[in-house]
Amino acid sequence: MITRRSFLNKTGKGALLSAAALTTPLGLVSQRANHSKPFIIGIIGAENSHTAGFGKLFNTDKAFPGMEVKYVWGETEEFAKTAMEKGNIPKMVKDPNEMLGKIDGLIVDHRHGKFHLEPAIPFIKAGIPAFIDKPFCYRAEKGKEFLKMARKYGTPATSFSSIAHSYETFDIREQLQHMGNLNQVVRYGPVDLESKYGGIFFYGAHIVQPLLYMFGNTVKKVQVQKNGKNSSASLVFEDGMLASLIFTTKKYGWRTFVETDDGIQELKARVKEKKPAKNYVDMVRMFRTGEEPRSHESIIHCVAVLEALEKSVASGKWEDVAD
Repeated sequence: MITRRSFLNKTGKGALLSAAALTTPLGLVSQRANHSKPFIIGIIGAENSHTAGFGKLFNTDKAFPGMEVKYVWGETEEFAKTAMEKGNIPKMVKDPNEMLGKIDGLIVDHRHGKFHLEPAIPFIKAGIPAFIDKPFCYRAEKGKEFLKMARKYGTPATSFSSIAHSYETFDIREQLQHMGNLNQVVRYGPVDLESKYGGIFFYGAHIVQPLLYMFGNTVKKVQVQKNGKNSSASLVFEDGMLASLIFTTKKYGWRTFVETDDGIQELKARVKEKKPAKNYVDMVRMFRTGEEPRSHESIIHCVAVLEALEKSVASGKWEDVAD
């Protein structure tokens, strides 16, 4: 198997890898040793518009100088070519493993989360930091195994919803520290329970994960209610707080309301939109430094909540969230 180390050795740059390679992912070591060297990113998956968006961010807008999306693998050649054209990505690979030894950071971006983890495994073993787009995975147990492996190899890995991992959500979380106890929360957002890309998993992270950021990773049980095309869900937190999710079908966007001593209030961020957004800034920071912006426990808890919601869609009953 080609690793970043063997590739650098073959090109006569093996001397750049110092004793730090024993404890630091190899891609990060090479970057620290030669700051003038471009940081090369590869993307697995091109069906999503996100892939072209990443290309535009790094290659066209140059939001992070010195970093470039150079390679893409698409589920079909047409998907890959579209992403290359719209994202200014120069190279397509026929097999994701062709990028081994050629990239310093990996992005995995499929529409269905069940395809996310397996193609990233060789890169994790090679020490290449990986960002997995939402949803992180389709089953919590598989996610736990993957992150345990990442710990074993000392490779940074993370995943998050761009809606949750934002300056706006972090500002709202700060505001909540001064609101006292809340009994009820209502959050609106688009979800298609019948989506072929995993039902609740496809957009569910955008409606669930912000609540976990705001109120903690302590959801104990969930229930989904369906009435034709209309649907909603209830989440009960460990402290007894009830969160009601309204799955919208007519308009794109998310809104959150809370019940306080002063009545019903909408949670709104006080900060103005920043560019590049926090999700990109923290992903890049992890690529550069190895600093993971989100705990593994938080990542898995979100998947476990989505998995419980999926079970409730089928059963119509309350379902416990796995520890």
